[in-house]
Amino acid sequence: MAGFAALTAKTEGALTLAAADDLAATLPIWRNWLSIERRFSKHTVIAYSGDMTAFLTFLAGHLGHPVRLTDLADSSLADFRAWLARRAAAGSTAASRARAVSALRNFYGWLDRTGVLHNPRIDLLSMPKLPRSTPKPLPIADAAALLDAAEETVDEPWIGLRDRALFTLLYGCGLRISEALALDRSTLPLGDTLTVLGKGKKQRMVPLLPVVAESIDAYEKSCPFKGDRDAPLFRGAKGKRLNPAIAQKAMRSLRFQLQLPSTATPHALRHSFATHLLSDGGDLRAIQELLGHSSLSTTQRYTEIETEQLLSVYRDAHPRARV
Repeated sequence: MAGFAALTAKTEGALTLAAADDLAATLPIWRNWLSIERRFSKHTVIAYSGDMTAFLTFLAGHLGHPVRLTDLADSSLADFRAWLARRAAAGSTAASRARAVSALRNFYGWLDRTGVLHNPRIDLLSMPKLPRSTPKPLPIADAAALLDAAEETVDEPWIGLRDRALFTLLYGCGLRISEALALDRSTLPLGDTLTVLGKGKKQRMVPLLPVVAESIDAYEKSCPFKGDRDAPLFRGAKGKRLNPAIAQKAMRSLRFQLQLPSTATPHALRHSFATHLLSDGGDLRAIQELLGHSSLSTTQRYTEIETEQLLSVYRDAHPRARV
């Protein structure tokens, strides 16, 4: 939390230098709206604030004075495009620039809805094209081997049981690593379902397979740290909430031991959950709900994996494909 406060203070200081008094007074209200009303994560708030800092610094340099609200209302499409071009020239990736456009649209949209100002030209700003990435799941055999080996790469037996429980949960329920590590002991005792708090603070309910429940139960009984219902479920070696970096390190160790590709990450277990369900006849809409995707198009990426696998089988097996 101290690091978050320091980053926020640094961003606020830079924004104040680039913004005139009227705009500087408005920005904290927008950030509070992002956090409280929209329930954006602290990382997203920091990222959006950083993007606004970059835009206002650019615009202030172009205008020759701190940016006023009237300057935002008068900004042209050419101004927006020049800012993105500057970021691209500085080496900013398409994904980073796309997020910056989202931040700018969000701020302008909020200013419009609250009656502060209206600038229709922001709606004409195109989103940078992003390279379409296909999820990289693990084969079923590799996923099973990884879970079986999770206990064997550490000296402390309870930590091995923790890693197995965590990775079994990611693969068995399709959770994001952040969702799993945010779980508290209030989830115990485990039932047939698990309530998860996902992106945007949206709750969803996922079925809990017996093998997942058994793995978590074995870990919980061996864990030397207990606590009340608000205590973290997954603990680090010193009893604090497990850090994602520690889980990723454990996965790297397993990856090396089993000679798995670099794409074998905790998030790959979530991809594997979706892909293996789909290949076994799972309904796309149901998988969307289980993953917590707001858009079906996001879930449809997994159908591309299925198509690629079918084509690979065809190329390897059909006699005419080898001619």
